[in-house]
Amino acid sequence: MESKNKHFKVLTLAGCLLASMASASVFASQLVIMQNEPPRSMDPGNQTATFTGTVLDPMYEGLTRLGDDGKIIPALALSWTSDDSGLNWTFTLRPNVKFHDGTPFNADAVVENFQRHLNTQRGLAGSGKIRTFIQDVKKKDDLTVTFQLKKINPAFLTVLASGPGLMVSPKADKAGSINNKADGTGPYKLVQYKSGEYVLEQKNPDYWGKSSGPDEIKWTWSSEPSVMNMALQSGQVDIINPVPPQFAGMLKNNANVNLKQSPGAAVFWVDLNTQSKALSDVRVRQALNFATDQQALVKAIMFGYAQPANSALAPVDPNYDKSLHDYPYDLQKAKDLLKAAGYADGFPMSIAVQAPDARTAQVLQGMWSKIGVKLNVRQMESGVWTKAAFADGKEKAAQGTDAVLASWSSGLYGSDLQLRPLYHTSSFAPGGANLGFFSDKQTDDLIDTAASTLDDAKRKDLYFQAQKQISGLAPQVLLFYQDDLYAARKNISGVVMQPGGQIVVRDAVKQ
Repeated sequence: MESKNKHFKVLTLAGCLLASMASASVFASQLVIMQNEPPRSMDPGNQTATFTGTVLDPMYEGLTRLGDDGKIIPALALSWTSDDSGLNWTFTLRPNVKFHDGTPFNADAVVENFQRHLNTQRGLAGSGKIRTFIQDVKKKDDLTVTFQLKKINPAFLTVLASGPGLMVSPKADKAGSINNKADGTGPYKLVQYKSGEYVLEQKNPDYWGKSSGPDEIKWTWSSEPSVMNMALQSGQVDIINPVPPQFAGMLKNNANVNLKQSPGAAVFWVDLNTQSKALSDVRVRQALNFATDQQALVKAIMFGYAQPANSALAPVDPNYDKSLHDYPYDLQKAKDLLKAAGYADGFPMSIAVQAPDARTAQVLQGMWSKIGVKLNVRQMESGVWTKAAFADGKEKAAQGTDAVLASWSSGLYGSDLQLRPLYHTSSFAPGGANLGFFSDKQTDDLIDTAASTLDDAKRKDLYFQAQKQISGLAPQVLLFYQDDLYAARKNISGVVMQPGGQIVVRDAVKQ
């Protein structure tokens, strides 16, 4: 009876959602996209979530941009040069560009954008990417800015194309409205952000460049996989991202749908709070890894659309070490480690998860119970989870949060932006995404040295060492690398999927 009621509720939810979205279909040039979570902020520099980045991409631009092939191309900067030291850069800005609120884009705007990230008092989620290597940004004239770096960073131009490098209107930032009211220079501008329901974007008539995309882009979301599947199959939405793995086979066989699949850059893992009593012991953390049957997890949760994770970097990263295999499934080894650490009978721990990841946590709950670990799964709405996950050490202790189930992808942005935010001591939450407060000097040194090493072979060796060091100290339980999956109706073209799952729809065509 309970399962029938649950099924009925899902169908009712789907029906209500589809009915509410029916009016969208009257716009022939409106593209409707459903994702599995809502955006976390309208400020690109105050969020680090892949699917938030997808929503914001049509509205914002940086000095540089990643082309469809992953190479850096000019955006709000026309050109750039550096001196022989690689520490001093000069950018020539694009003229006659305005933010959506009419504020001019110029050197002053660039300086203000980067100063807000260099200001440690702001506490913006993406600032860690900037502060680690940028010393200062100055205006030379209205259309020229100079950057002074603390150290050489081969990924500098790539970082400028990522979240904290995207330009927001200084006027909107000062007014404190940017978290709820997007204000960039992109080809689309925000019309309405109805929290909990949708984001509506409309073509920017004053855009400096060309855009072949639809007149409007509407973003909706649901954490219920069956709702996403039904919405696409019925034609109420044009695109769903990511595709719930349990429905991938069905969508693949639908003649009206194109399923797009590629190797993923997202690493799914359980971040362990190294300040919790039991989890402060590396043997306990290692035991949880040995007690995790990754193959069974991938089969049960991902229906084969994922691969077991062996490293903090994903296989699509050029510095990925495929030879790492520190934690084969071994219950006896896990029990021995717990006994040596003084937890022969196991211990209780609590994990914070979002709705889409609840099933994964429940499977882990069953696996870890075999070594006496009693996992309390705390399922949270996205906004509540974000606050819990990015809480500082004192708050996490008060909450009793021992672990967080999360995923992270640097996509095309490089190894440093995968490892530094998650494992460097300077990246402790809430200022960064080191959610478990892992701190190891050797790891920090390897990440720092690799980031400023220009020689590809030497840099790769340093990243191999960093992966090995992190794996051995087990600040997390690695789970899997999820394949990137999105699906679109057959009449949709011009969508580009970047490694990590972010789709670019600003030039999508709806026929």
